[in-house]
Amino acid sequence: MKKLFYLIIAVTLLASGNEALAQMNRNAIKKNNRRIATFRGRKAWFSKEKRYNAIGISVSALDYFGDLSPKPGKLSTDFSYTKPAITFSFSHRFGPRYTLTGAFMYGALSGSDASSADAGTESGYYRHIRNLSFRNRIKELSVVATIDLIENQSTYISRVKWTPYLYAGLAVFYNNPQAQVPEYHVDGVTKFDNAGQWVDLQPLGTEGQGRTLDPSDANYGLKRYHKIQPAIPFGVGARFRLNEVFDIAAEIGFRYTFTDYLDDVSKNYVDLGVFGNDELAKAMSYRSGELPEYNPVTSTDPLMQPYVGRDGVTYNVRAGFGSEYHEAGTNQRGAGPKNRDYYMVTTIRVTYILGKTFHRAKFR
Repeated sequence: MKKLFYLIIAVTLLASGNEALAQMNRNAIKKNNRRIATFRGRKAWFSKEKRYNAIGISVSALDYFGDLSPKPGKLSTDFSYTKPAITFSFSHRFGPRYTLTGAFMYGALSGSDASSADAGTESGYYRHIRNLSFRNRIKELSVVATIDLIENQSTYISRVKWTPYLYAGLAVFYNNPQAQVPEYHVDGVTKFDNAGQWVDLQPLGTEGQGRTLDPSDANYGLKRYHKIQPAIPFGVGARFRLNEVFDIAAEIGFRYTFTDYLDDVSKNYVDLGVFGNDELAKAMSYRSGELPEYNPVTSTDPLMQPYVGRDGVTYNVRAGFGSEYHEAGTNQRGAGPKNRDYYMVTTIRVTYILGKTFHRAKFR
């Protein structure tokens, strides 16, 4: 009888324990299910689930806006002088929206009064007579921050199919405008041995930089511009997913510079005599004499104006060009240093995703 009593007690305790364990298990499952149902991943902009690196290669078109543009307006450019560029980049994505990109770009800018100026307009006629030209091989390093307008809450494998974006950053570039040596000196008689060769313009000081000028001269105190210049890149773009690891993007942006010398043109003409025996500097400063109608030897234009330079040599130039001493306000070579030059960059970029940091969600 006692054995039967103990057996009943044991069975009762075992059943109670099993029921308690089952209830605990049901509670745990419900709690876990609630976690699963409410889990949305980490939403912080620095979330590790959204980080990855990528490398990219871009082809771009560069367009110049400055003193040698066809018209004086800030948005004037000559698209026939569009030049190519190539860029290599490395990007780090920080989260659902944010990317930081470092890049190196190599390209060229170019402009020419002879090709761009419309001699039938007032501003174009001035540019036609000025007859300046340049090229500038740009080497640019930049760091740019990008913000996507469509947030990506997934991993890199299932990222959004496309998103527009905005970007802005900082850049430094090598600024070295060049021009081709003309056939003749400013006298229109003596020939250059290296005619047609591209030469650097900054060392020549074509607006009197590095020369001895009088305090009354328009360009007095003007210093040589630096070849290393800062810029602010900014623009818009759209990125499209090609597959799990490749993206393609199209963007258009600008480089706002802090120099007016992308083209070696900014302020006023100077007395050609300040260049002394530097015939190349004279020829690069004043190029109107290369035009047949203003040839210093054969021109019959009544506006040709001879003057004796500070070096005692007589120069025959078109009035309003190539001289310090003539009617006030007519010796402008460029639009002035307040009108800084800039360039536009239109880009197609392909990027390859190198890797990511992905942590599986853990439910407890």
